[in-house]
Amino acid sequence: MLKPSLLELEKLAKDTHIENKKYFDKLKKKQPKNLDYMMQELHDSEFKKTDCLSCGNCCKTTGPLFTSADIERISKHLRQKPQQFIEQYLRIDEDQDYVLQSVPCTFLDTENYCMIYEVRPKACREFPHTDRKKFQQITDLTLKNVAICPAAFNIVEAMKKRLPL
Repeated sequence: MLKPSLLELEKLAKDTHIENKKYFDKLKKKQPKNLDYMMQELHDSEFKKTDCLSCGNCCKTTGPLFTSADIERISKHLRQKPQQFIEQYLRIDEDQDYVLQSVPCTFLDTENYCMIYEVRPKACREFPHTDRKKFQQITDLTLKNVAICPAAFNIVEAMKKRLPL
């Protein structure tokens, strides 16, 4: 069972948004030396008890950015030419990045399994990015992900307890 549930998550994310934003602003000014180590620990701890297959909210509500390497790898896996893959599944967004034409993700099956898991985009492999090096550089992304991913929400809450600023 996910804690918080997806129904609770939207409200909790809204309720903590201003607090989290202030916390991350302070974090950028006063970066602890062991931040990446701590984030890796919090991330690993949370994902030992989180089953992404019971949720899949990231795949249902957001689309990843596709790099050139992603497009090459996935199109090869699907036995398509990269241009065919782009035309069939992708569009260019306002930042001139390749993204899915629509969500939920085309490659998500009814049981929340990814049909291209072995070759999935880098953005999917790294989601929710809570174990990324130089974490303080992606706090804006983290603020968005707390509203999408119960695990990201829990990691940020644990972080605030572990590292009060």
